[in-house]
Amino acid sequence: MLDRLIRGGTVVDGTGTPPRRADVGIRDGRIVAVGEIDESAREEIDASGLLVTPGWVDVHTHYDGQVTWDPEITPSSWHGVTTVVMGNCGVGFAPAHPGRRDWLIGLMEGVEDIPGAALAEGINWEWESFPEYLDAIEKTPYAIDVGAQVPHGALRAYVMGARGADHTAVPTGEEISEMGRLAREAIAAGALGFTSSRTRNHRTKDGEPTPSLTAGPDEMLGIAAALGEGERGVFEMVADFVDVDGEFALLRQMVEVSGRPMSITVAQSDAAPEQWRRLLDLIGEAVADGLPMRAQVPPRAIGIMLGLQATLHPFGGHPTYRSEVAELPHAKQVEKLKDPALRARILSENPPDMLQGLLGDFHRLFELGDPPEYEPAPETSIAARAERLGVEPNSLAYDLLLEQEGKALLYRPFLNYTDFDLEVSRQMLLDPHTVPGLSDAGAHCGMICDGSFPTYLLAHWGKDRSRGEKIPLEMLVKFQTADTADLVGLEDRGRILPGLRADLNLIDWEALRLESPVMVFDLPTGGKRLIQKAQGYRKTLVAGQTICENGELTGIRPGRLVRGARSASVE
Repeated sequence: MLDRLIRGGTVVDGTGTPPRRADVGIRDGRIVAVGEIDESAREEIDASGLLVTPGWVDVHTHYDGQVTWDPEITPSSWHGVTTVVMGNCGVGFAPAHPGRRDWLIGLMEGVEDIPGAALAEGINWEWESFPEYLDAIEKTPYAIDVGAQVPHGALRAYVMGARGADHTAVPTGEEISEMGRLAREAIAAGALGFTSSRTRNHRTKDGEPTPSLTAGPDEMLGIAAALGEGERGVFEMVADFVDVDGEFALLRQMVEVSGRPMSITVAQSDAAPEQWRRLLDLIGEAVADGLPMRAQVPPRAIGIMLGLQATLHPFGGHPTYRSEVAELPHAKQVEKLKDPALRARILSENPPDMLQGLLGDFHRLFELGDPPEYEPAPETSIAARAERLGVEPNSLAYDLLLEQEGKALLYRPFLNYTDFDLEVSRQMLLDPHTVPGLSDAGAHCGMICDGSFPTYLLAHWGKDRSRGEKIPLEMLVKFQTADTADLVGLEDRGRILPGLRADLNLIDWEALRLESPVMVFDLPTGGKRLIQKAQGYRKTLVAGQTICENGELTGIRPGRLVRGARSASVE
């Protein structure tokens, strides 16, 4: 007898084949049959009129601290995600000497905008080594599965001490060997890979560059060679690519010396709007030469949410706001900002230069709205609307921030939106050497809310887009199931095939949509974070058990730590 039988759904199985009507039989947490099934089951689920897909696999998250206090792994578990991979961008909390814990919290707070007080209160620090970290988080049953990666920043600080926090410090040969040994040990214990950051955008809370920024070839290749000796694990890398060919050559060499797969984050910046094409060309050349390299790309623009409760908004640096409003409780802020005299003073002040190009460019600032609009047309910008109304853009922005009792959000796309549409994202997604990533779920709590990427990928590109071509549904499902799972070596999931894990979504296709982001204060110590829910997920199953139904978590927690790569035959 089957444990569960999902009957009569439209199966989109993750292989890229067209949707088809089929039943799905589940026993002991695995799919045992797909097709027309006559066998009886303890529970039968009517999926008529619903899509049945594999659960989404999100390979770019930052739940490294949150897993120690949140077994439900929100927001990902609200968005049909059944496996998350954390430890990206070279930041995390293991290995960790007791004396370096506060520094690691400061690094994560600066790079990923996770409140340091929440991390300090929430993390229990039951570990020092990375294998001990895996042991600690393995104790907790989760709503969904969790995979971990070993971060370069923490590894460097563990081996080099205070010198490891200095991006100009050069490790000795012995220190490089030790970093390699510990990375190999972590992966042997179950880490899925090694990650590093080489971008100036990543800084500690004190503004210092991430320690791996200028790590030299000896260090990078030494760690890569050690992973090669272990014959396990993947690399995830982020870099500025100021010298595209030179930087890529180093990353390519890491793959050559190790034989291990690598993914590189790729997005379009306004400063170098064509650079992404060159990077994808270089990755394509590497693949043609037999090297396993991929790009992680965002399915929409990466953008900042601006609001009175958020980390940033266009008036946050104005002298009057800072001196008379910033420290007030939110309700008092709203009341004060409605005062016409104070409003006039704030609007008359010159904004600070810092971040002005990001926050004060009203041609690239939009009202997010409900439902949220992530592909806004240029004529809907704050500047364009203000011109039609005959008012100053900053005046319109000020008034919009006060809507919804001061909880309204403005949207400032800053990557993948140079031409004011998402065509560049479509082209990236369709490249044969890319996978969707960069959701950063669990991070950027006060200004970015991209943990909804998996839902957006399906809903926008599959049915809702009105400003350009869409992408076939079966391709979208494959992108964020089989392709992402295979990227990190988890071949036991991501497809609806007999023998694989019964991680599944039942989706009302027409109803699938994102709700607007909202700010909540549910982190340890009352820390804030932006969250976003979705409509249309009728059921999400992990290992055959329903963990979310109609947007509400059930409290069932079949998810576990995933230790290491998994072949399709692994039980």
